[in-house]
Amino acid sequence: MSRKILLLPLLLILMSSVTWAQSPLPMLPTTDDGSQNVDSWLMSEKLDGVRGYWDGKQLLSKNGIPFTPPAEFTNNFPDFPLEGEIWGGRQTFAKTISIVKKKDGQNWLTLKFAIFDVPKAPGGFTDRIKVAEQWFAAHPSATAFIIEQSPVRNRRFMERHLQKIQKTGGEGLIVRRPDAPYSPGRSKDILKVKGYEDSEAKVLEYIPGSGRNKGRMGSLLVELPDSKIQFKVGSGFSDQDRTTPPPVGSLITFKYNGFYESGIPRFPAFVRIYRDESL
Repeated sequence: MSRKILLLPLLLILMSSVTWAQSPLPMLPTTDDGSQNVDSWLMSEKLDGVRGYWDGKQLLSKNGIPFTPPAEFTNNFPDFPLEGEIWGGRQTFAKTISIVKKKDGQNWLTLKFAIFDVPKAPGGFTDRIKVAEQWFAAHPSATAFIIEQSPVRNRRFMERHLQKIQKTGGEGLIVRRPDAPYSPGRSKDILKVKGYEDSEAKVLEYIPGSGRNKGRMGSLLVELPDSKIQFKVGSGFSDQDRTTPPPVGSLITFKYNGFYESGIPRFPAFVRIYRDESL
């Protein structure tokens, strides 16, 4: 018998298992540009975790790869799909990543599945999330919770709430249209709202660029003056900035979005050479 014929059944089995494990295309937020009227929408903290999809039987990554939590983690999860964030708390992203990569690690039990949608339920967002609320009210779980939603009075109210979240170490907000149906792909019915802070850093050296930036500066190695923490700033530069970068030893102003546990700023981007506004 041909080896190809013998291998065919095995190949079909493997293909079917891969298809079964795939999670569907999720509904994704667009970045808020300030133009959308968000009055009466719902807002929640944007959790900095690992996106997860519970398909009714197992927990999958956004790419359809099965996670391997211990059985206790998914106790009392429903037989219908849920979308959420596998979350260990604020400023614990690196720790969360290391835990979810391990098989059946008991450290999984330090995490929570923070639920933000029920993709197969009918109706608008508030109708769908109510399905999860009713399920977990009847089947309490120590490892799952529904992300709290608060009404948005107006944009100014939302921005004040964003400032409070970020002052306590949060990443930002997710704002949703309450009656929006589930629509896979990038959606204007969900907004990702992030405010940025800025600070100064001292330029230590230039790091050469590659690709379109070959032959000029690719990024700067900089240092926070007070803590001596060093990191790279590689975005926010114009072509002119890369050709004639800020001098070594000078101060730059950069924007960022909170800090990692290590104290390194998240998503640093160049703004300008520092201007002392007191002069």
